[in-house]
Amino acid sequence: MGPGALKQYLSGLSGQSDDRLLVGWGGSDDAAVYRLEGGQALIQTVDFFPPVVDDPYSFGQVAAANALSDVWAMGGAPKLCMNLLAVPGCLPAEAVRAILAGGADKVAEAGAVLAGGHSIQDDEPKYGLCVTGFAPEADILINGGAREGDLLILTKPIGSGVLTTAAKAGLLSEGETDRLVAVLAALNRTAWEEMMPLRPHGCTDVTGFGLAGHTLEMARGSGLTLELWAGRVPLMPQALELAREGILPAGGYRNRSDLSAEVSLRPGVLREQEDLFYDPQTSGGLLIALGEREAEILLDRLTDRGLTAAIVGRAGPRRDTPLVLAP
Repeated sequence: MGPGALKQYLSGLSGQSDDRLLVGWGGSDDAAVYRLEGGQALIQTVDFFPPVVDDPYSFGQVAAANALSDVWAMGGAPKLCMNLLAVPGCLPAEAVRAILAGGADKVAEAGAVLAGGHSIQDDEPKYGLCVTGFAPEADILINGGAREGDLLILTKPIGSGVLTTAAKAGLLSEGETDRLVAVLAALNRTAWEEMMPLRPHGCTDVTGFGLAGHTLEMARGSGLTLELWAGRVPLMPQALELAREGILPAGGYRNRSDLSAEVSLRPGVLREQEDLFYDPQTSGGLLIALGEREAEILLDRLTDRGLTAAIVGRAGPRRDTPLVLAP
């Protein structure tokens, strides 16, 4: 749902209240949650964006994986999806079909059903999904649930904003672009399957606000200070080198400008590492807060299933700023 950027415009608008709305736009969570009968909850999200890669099929995969992730981040399973598509009249029909095929394949891989959607004509292609999922109400996770002493696990490497910027500039080889797409199109289903039996305290997925922004939202919501450890954060290949060379997306500069007042930087963090904390991600991993013993178990399970996951920080008592970036 991505309410963080939207809610500034919603402030003051009239709306209906409903005691069954468990999570809405008033916070910074990844999806809305509505209480159903029998202890069940409905999870609703929507996400779409312009192409981040040139290949239409790959774009469809990445956009769908990104939208599906919100439901897993809330502790639920996606079940029903609707396409959101905007295309210019000049886009070849085969390219439009490829975008939709990429999305449909990811929905099927997620174990969900695609049931139509809506399309309009626009000057720039845009694609995504409206996703409905379900979970027992007791399983719902919010990003403000971290507890003091929790460890933070990140389930995908960061750096996609830098790498997609490099790809658009023709700085990546075909093989390097393929490896980037593979990370972006990977579903967060495996991470969800492994984390839920361990009863995590809080979760979010890392997307446009970057690792710093989404960790900051978790810290604010939890009333804690979260510390991220730059040396432990997994990075996509070449991301650090490209950031050092100044290959940075505009969104990273916006994130730094919007967020840095609430962030403390410890000595020893390199400038390029700091840049990657603010790097806007597409279809990033889950950021999970859970107890120390459970975090060690989860990391082993995720590694065994082939994920590039790591323990990247810790939750502590509230200090001067809600987020600390440390070496």
